[in-house]
Amino acid sequence: MPPKPKLGQNFLLDAGAAERIVAALGDVSGHAVVEIGPGRGILTRLLAGRARHVLAVELDSGLAALLRSQFAPGQVRVVEQDVLHFDFAAASAEAGGRLSVVGNLPYYMTSPILLKLAASHAALESAVLMVQREVADRVAATPGSRDYGSLSVTMQTHGTVEKLFTLPPEVFSPPPEIHSTVFRWRFATRFAELGVEEGPFLRFVRRAYAQKRKTLANNLRAAGFPSQVIAAALAQAGIEMQARAETVPIEALAALWRSLSSNARTAANGVRR
Repeated sequence: MPPKPKLGQNFLLDAGAAERIVAALGDVSGHAVVEIGPGRGILTRLLAGRARHVLAVELDSGLAALLRSQFAPGQVRVVEQDVLHFDFAAASAEAGGRLSVVGNLPYYMTSPILLKLAASHAALESAVLMVQREVADRVAATPGSRDYGSLSVTMQTHGTVEKLFTLPPEVFSPPPEIHSTVFRWRFATRFAELGVEEGPFLRFVRRAYAQKRKTLANNLRAAGFPSQVIAAALAQAGIEMQARAETVPIEALAALWRSLSSNARTAANGVRR
């Protein structure tokens, strides 16, 4: 079955690479595994012999039919659906435990899928994902690097990210114009440790990194925070007034958010009085 470029299909051909990807999941004999975009089934065949159960989420109806013809339903359940609409929480409840995830993500929708997984973190134990090399650099980036930004913070507040290996274009059909990197994401959220609420904090992060090479103060002013509140919060969090967003570690961002929230409440109470 030929690839469909509009669906971002670049099928992995290298059996050795497929083995490394599945091995990176660890022992999944007691786990249900969700495979995102199984395509022609190069990973699915390996997973079927190792996982307790496989849920193969495939958007392409032709490929979904092909997979159903290759695997027994008790071994691999093919779910013909956009993964952005897949209910990880329900699948986890049905499986009786947290899920493992694996997949070669389509390049055109990588970020939405990563954010979907982050939002589904309570149902997930770990994920081994193949993405565009530049995206992997962003999700694993550290403060002070040019790749560090809101995606880095979002991913890393939901767990640890580890780049594993990079594959060249020629191991895919058709060969993409970029290299692909496989990374492992172990889900263990840090919000309680950081003393922040997940939703409000991540909304704040998106504002703080709206233009990550601008100063945090400028980004926060653009987001509507008063200058006086910003200055006080930066001082309380131990962040210099001229610090750029891309240089600030997660812990300092959390401290800044706590200070901003506290100062904003204090200012609001003063106005009401």
